Amino acid sequence: MAVHTSGQSVAEAAEPGRARGRRRDSAGAPGTFRRGLSTHWYAWTMVAPVVIVIGVIIGYPLVRGVYLSLTDANERNVERSIGVNHLPATYEFVGLDNYADALTGNQFLGTLGWTLVWTVSCVTVTFGLGLALANILNRRIAGRSFYRMMLILPWAVPGFVSVFAWRFLYNEDNGLLNKLLAGGGIDAVPWLNDPTWAKFSVIAVNVWLGVPFMMVALLGGLQSIPGELYEAAEMDGANAWQRFRNITMPGLRSVSTTVVLLSTIWTFNMFPVIFLLTRGGPGEATQILVTQAYKFSFEISPRDFAQSSTWGVLILVLLMVFAAVYQRVLRKQGETW
Repeated sequence: MAVHTSGQSVAEAAEPGRARGRRRDSAGAPGTFRRGLSTHWYAWTMVAPVVIVIGVIIGYPLVRGVYLSLTDANERNVERSIGVNHLPATYEFVGLDNYADALTGNQFLGTLGWTLVWTVSCVTVTFGLGLALANILNRRIAGRSFYRMMLILPWAVPGFVSVFAWRFLYNEDNGLLNKLLAGGGIDAVPWLNDPTWAKFSVIAVNVWLGVPFMMVALLGGLQSIPGELYEAAEMDGANAWQRFRNITMPGLRSVSTTVVLLSTIWTFNMFPVIFLLTRGGPGEATQILVTQAYKFSFEISPRDFAQSSTWGVLILVLLMVFAAVYQRVLRKQGETW
């Protein structure tokens, strides 16, 4: 009994010490961020300058844009200087009125509809052509290196140069395309002057610019698929379509999901093609969200900075929602992104 009491008293005496030890350990243990910083300090040092610069370049305009979207700021009531006279800002806070006007008006919804058609059409055709060309160039064919170089050429040329070249080709009176049609006895096509043809034309140019990137990315994915899989499938009697469906497409899933996401974001915000080729015309036929936001700030009078900022924020929200849904779908399919 004495021994038991003695052992119990020793255990009770040791318990506060263990508790104090746990408290000291928990208090002295660095947090997750501190541990990560101490472990990867060199990586943080290398990344920090880029993060700071990008944060300043993107963060300030983003915050400023959100703020202006909650006001009635335009060319006539913002802070400005006229000669030696300095005029203070007189715009007022209007809350979510700009968003309500945009989302309930026909202009935003109509432009959004064409933007979605433009994006889906461009991404679908670009992916299809890129995949077809990647499969062709993944085979052992004569002149494969030359073909690869030529197909990458549109990607190497600055985008605005390519767009201006296409604008010359599309010229209704002196363009090369209509001259070729005239040589075959076909009437000239109003490539950029008819709403339907203009939509077709801008999609064609954007596909021309996007196929090289898609082809290179998918070609890299194809070359990472082990050739033994195709050999085994062929020995089992699988035809070309079965090999493509059961080996090629699953093997490209990680690459294709990434390039489709990037291509969607780039196409949704593809300002140069629309602006340099048609400036949103004829009329408003080819106007997408980003070019219309630009028009509010730089082309109409008085320039409507609040409306432009509102459209910019809505574009950002739409892309964020798309990325979140896209990521959720990939997770359900067992993919990581």
